[in-house]
Amino acid sequence: MSSDSQQGVPNGEPSSSRGGSQVPWRRKGPIELRRRQTQQGTADQHLLDTKGAGRFVHTDPWRVMRIQSEFVEGFGALAELGPAVSVFGSARTRPGTEFYETAVMIGRLLADSGVAVITGGGPGSMEAANRGAVEGAGTSVGLGIELPFETGLNSWVDLGINFRYFFARKTMFVKYAHGFIVLPGGLGTLDELFEAMVLVQTGKVTQFPIVLVGSAFWSPLVDWIRGTLVGEGMISESDVDLIAIVDDPHEAVRRVLAGLGETERRGGMFGSAEVDDEGWPEDEPGSAEGA
Repeated sequence: MSSDSQQGVPNGEPSSSRGGSQVPWRRKGPIELRRRQTQQGTADQHLLDTKGAGRFVHTDPWRVMRIQSEFVEGFGALAELGPAVSVFGSARTRPGTEFYETAVMIGRLLADSGVAVITGGGPGSMEAANRGAVEGAGTSVGLGIELPFETGLNSWVDLGINFRYFFARKTMFVKYAHGFIVLPGGLGTLDELFEAMVLVQTGKVTQFPIVLVGSAFWSPLVDWIRGTLVGEGMISESDVDLIAIVDDPHEAVRRVLAGLGETERRGGMFGSAEVDDEGWPEDEPGSAEGA
């Protein structure tokens, strides 16, 4: 038996040498372990060990698989959705109120334009926009989230996906939408609004209109952005132009759809395809150069 094996190094692999002493080590998949770290069990041992059988579902590697599955399910469900706009707003907006009815109208107008409506799938303004999409014979999508006070997807959602993780859900809101329409809302609405602004500001997405509905509600926030963030040099003046404020639902839809053709022509909101003057991807079959 070799001296390396006597030190507990598997398969007779040599120990590493440091300061003239032999240091036990072994590999665990792509990971290299030394000294006390070599005392960890093997992957098969952990897999087949029946003690605490349910604990593995709470480990980070298992969470990675869950996260991956959420992206796979979301991509699979929405890949063929077609042109879509995400509509955000408060879950606390009550039926019959001004903003509820505005959201219904926005959903209907988008559907009439052949554009799918994506919401968070909850009550309030989200329910209203989904309702408008259904009434306009369009596609009504709801992306729900697991919460302690979960209410489930509203009854106007035709295509619904429930998520455990906010970041997976937020990716779907942006990846499959060609713009945002944002009605008055709370922290969740603000979160989506500012993330969209950051993505556009940093060039992560291109040609992505963001329209805020309700000047009385949004103007104080925009005044603060302009007066404080721009005033203190935290952002550029042009960053304020990333958003537009309107009161009329027809104007909101018109603005968010104005860039839709351009976005589609350039290969989606990420602008990944280079196009020629006629809108065809360069060096691709069917382009002006390849015809």
